[in-house]
Amino acid sequence: MRPKTLVRMTAIAALSTATFQSAPAMADAGSLLDPQTRALQMQQYDEVRTKTILELQPFRTTQTARGADGTSYELVALNPAINSWFLLTVSSEGFWSSTRQFHLELADPKHSTISLVAGAEPELVIKGEATEFRCTPWAGSSPELDDAQYRGLPFAPICDERVFLRNRVKGNSTNREAVADFLRDNVVFGESLVNMIKGSFYEDAFMNSGPVIEGADAGETVKALGKAQLDNAPVFRTSFNFDLDGAEGDRVEAGSWYAVSDIPGVYASAMQPGMISRDLLNRSGETNALDGVERGADVYLIAFDLEQFEVGLELGTDHPRVDWSPRPSGAGRNYRIPGPDGIDDSAPLVRSGMLSPAKTDRVVGTFASGFKRSHGAWRLTEKAYTNYGHHYGFISEGVIFSKLQPDLATILVLDDGTIDMRTWTEADNTLLPRIHYARQNGVAVVEPDPATGDGVPGSQIRSWMGGNWSGNADAKLRTLRGGACMKTAGGRQFLIYAYFSTATPSAMARTFQAYGCEYAMLLDMNSQEHTYAAVYTQENGDVVPHHLVRGMASIDSKRRDGTPIPRFVGFPDNRDFIYLLRK
Repeated sequence: MRPKTLVRMTAIAALSTATFQSAPAMADAGSLLDPQTRALQMQQYDEVRTKTILELQPFRTTQTARGADGTSYELVALNPAINSWFLLTVSSEGFWSSTRQFHLELADPKHSTISLVAGAEPELVIKGEATEFRCTPWAGSSPELDDAQYRGLPFAPICDERVFLRNRVKGNSTNREAVADFLRDNVVFGESLVNMIKGSFYEDAFMNSGPVIEGADAGETVKALGKAQLDNAPVFRTSFNFDLDGAEGDRVEAGSWYAVSDIPGVYASAMQPGMISRDLLNRSGETNALDGVERGADVYLIAFDLEQFEVGLELGTDHPRVDWSPRPSGAGRNYRIPGPDGIDDSAPLVRSGMLSPAKTDRVVGTFASGFKRSHGAWRLTEKAYTNYGHHYGFISEGVIFSKLQPDLATILVLDDGTIDMRTWTEADNTLLPRIHYARQNGVAVVEPDPATGDGVPGSQIRSWMGGNWSGNADAKLRTLRGGACMKTAGGRQFLIYAYFSTATPSAMARTFQAYGCEYAMLLDMNSQEHTYAAVYTQENGDVVPHHLVRGMASIDSKRRDGTPIPRFVGFPDNRDFIYLLRK
């Protein structure tokens, strides 16, 4: 099935908490529960105790039915306003009593609904705009659910392909990542060993510095996105792994934008931080001074016109986890509960680590979205000892896996398709019923100046611990990094992903400023599997990846004939990722 989706976009400049609170979808989400049930579920959500992941879903609704044979059925809509994920429980009585749970996903949640209908033989009813389909996937001598589980596909179709059963699978990881996870989980002082390895082998390991080509012509650029604020904009060689319209081979003019060939609405640019205008670089007190290495290190950016795309977040099979990060201690940790939100496991919900098959024919881009739980909390400063260390929160398909924490940089998507990037506040919790996707990572790299609205370096950009920027034990912050920002140009919103071949947070902030970003945040760092980004074309029924830089191609799998199987799209991964779909 191929959903045909048209999502209404709202200009970020017009967004406000008051606007969100008055939206019809907000009222609809609240009206799905009676006041007593809503109050009880909010109490479960707020309580500090060991709980289940279902108790973290304050907006869930439940339908029950009992068959003539005594079998009971329960269908939980985890967030009815989003209408995507459901938990089906089938419990039989008697000598062979059993309880089985199935994580279901609607293939087309924009245009269909699913409900449990009671009767002598209860049924699932999937209603479309002009259709109704009934199924009993638990019934018969060879139940459809059993077959779907046995096949072991990450997404196994049932009910005439209107619903997917999400099956637990093992997510792919590189050898480096597998070794790091093993050390962290099984070796005393494993985190220290990992940091030593990073300091020895990762520092500047992926640095690129494209040579300047004197007197060269870079070709025609895209003027609508503007140019970065640079003092020096030479033509230089890049390592993009896709073609650019108008560019002369791999040569681009620093700070200019080029359309990515054959992918409408996607643009690319490159520069080196040392080229940024001195007016920006020399503003005292805002950032640390850039060293000579990062001044000459390539930065590659890719911009997505959000009038043409939807944005989503899919969690990895393993990361980010929901238990405690080892970083908080003392008042920042509660040893009576298994994790900061009362859970240490996502079961019975299933995390697939790959894009749903219902979305692959519209996928345009993906990029790795953030830190693992082990690094996603504070070790020192006030944030380490309040809100249990401010573990980075995340929400997928309207399901809360980890609560969103105040004062953290957050990218979010609402139920109407509105996309925003902001510093989360307590007041923003009124948005929770409407959040489709959200991911937090540290604090702002760039944030709006309250007086002008222009992007300025975040308040913690110069503080190693205050910004939780990570780095090595000597607080050396320069390493490969990935980040994202929001930019408005010509009245249109753009989501920009940036790959820094080696940079400190200060270099990131100045780069995003130079490109006119209103808000920017760090995503992940240290290696190309953690900063992976690709865009896609559809060729002969296959999704073909084109990587932001050439080195990322090695992370994809290969078929026997040597053609690539794209990460996040063609096979499950252990890491979470952000994806973009064409509307």
